[in-house]
Amino acid sequence: MKTLYDVQEWFKKFGYINLAPRRLDAIYFMQKELAFMVKSGIVEKNDRDYLTVRLILQREERFENEKLGENSNG
Repeated sequence: MKTLYDVQEWFKKFGYINLAPRRLDAIYFMQKELAFMVKSGIVEKNDRDYLTVRLILQREERFENEKLGENSNG
């Protein structure tokens, strides 16, 4: 798993499909869903897939926020 698309495919295994139109919104909702999956016991925090998904979502969120910052500077 390396990309946001891979993360979306991983979520599909659990029946979660994100239809948020903006990429940053999709990332936000996937982070919330991941936290819910841990809280519900569907995924363990020490699971390799959980850790990979979490890192990818953090990276993509940072990347999107940096793009927004660049666009607002002119």
